[in-house]
Amino acid sequence: MTDFVIPEIKASEDEMIAIRHYLHANPELSLEEFKTSDLVAKQLESWGYKVTRGIGTTGVVGSLKKGNSNKSIGLRADMDALPIFEETNLPWASTVAGKMHACGHDGHTTILLAAAKYIASESCEFNGTVHLIFQPAEEAIGGADLMIKEGLFDRFPCDRVFALHNMPGLPTGKLGFYSGNFMASADTVKITIKGYGGHGAYPQRTVDPIVTGAALITALQTIVSRNVTPGETAIVTVGTFQSGIASNVIPDTAVMELTVRAMKPEIRDLLIKRIEELADFTAKSFGASCEVEVYDSYPVLINDDEQTAFARELAVEFFGKDAVLDKVLPSTGSEDFAFMLQERPGSYFLLGNGEKGDKGGCMVHNPGYDFNDDIISTGASFFSRLVQTYCR
Repeated sequence: MTDFVIPEIKASEDEMIAIRHYLHANPELSLEEFKTSDLVAKQLESWGYKVTRGIGTTGVVGSLKKGNSNKSIGLRADMDALPIFEETNLPWASTVAGKMHACGHDGHTTILLAAAKYIASESCEFNGTVHLIFQPAEEAIGGADLMIKEGLFDRFPCDRVFALHNMPGLPTGKLGFYSGNFMASADTVKITIKGYGGHGAYPQRTVDPIVTGAALITALQTIVSRNVTPGETAIVTVGTFQSGIASNVIPDTAVMELTVRAMKPEIRDLLIKRIEELADFTAKSFGASCEVEVYDSYPVLINDDEQTAFARELAVEFFGKDAVLDKVLPSTGSEDFAFMLQERPGSYFLLGNGEKGDKGGCMVHNPGYDFNDDIISTGASFFSRLVQTYCR
């Protein structure tokens, strides 16, 4: 892959790795990315970008126009870290207990900065406007949605948008593309069961929310097996179930939280509908009541066919056929770039972080994960080629 890296980007590699290590050592959670956004804004301003800050609380957009074309393109990177205790023992390991860049957003931010520096240079010729979108809160809350609701694409028009994610398990620097429904919708569902508590020795005088909840957990497992057409992707996982503080006390309430995933919007709607129905009917059958709350919802990520083909063909043209993976499978993970793809055509693609057992092979959201610095220049070069090719 090195032979296809833009020389000017390769020349700034040490500078960019230093930035990545700083970001990794100083992680910030969703909507807390104040130091990160400050660093990003100052770098962009030093390279001549018009910088807008505070979109979606901590989001940053750097805009640059060359030539007289009305064409415009958006490139996005996420900036937030995760609430994880790091266990890498690396020299640049997190200095903040309980916070860690365990998904590589430090690397994504650095890739876009590396591209930004080259795009602003005299060596990079294009005719149009580029908007570099540094987004907060991908891991929670939905920072993309926040930025859109604050007028992202009205204030910074983009004909098309692109983003990438590093992927452990894929060969270092290999690019992976998928057209259509690529990543699952994700909804968190909180179910609060309200019973009537009392002494554990007199259960007949109570309405037991724990027994009700146990029955509901079993019932929820039938949604995928009995309501969803076989072959469709659907997941209903009960991740938490909390109730009671003593063995001889039947509590008043029980609370469970679910993650719900689907690869099609209509399947997503079906899952939520059946969860609400089963929760209501099950609670009533035990003499209890319940409340169902759906939040932290991300839609299905759907890559535009034309833009995905454009990106794939570009990767083959500049990096060679061997640099592009033959097959990439859809993922039941979620990604809030899906909100941006609902507003503008574009594509979300993968960049190999390293295979299992090799550098960068540890899976994301793991305390032993680290972004592979070897792919910074590759990602930045491809982002830059997207700009140069579209804005000819």
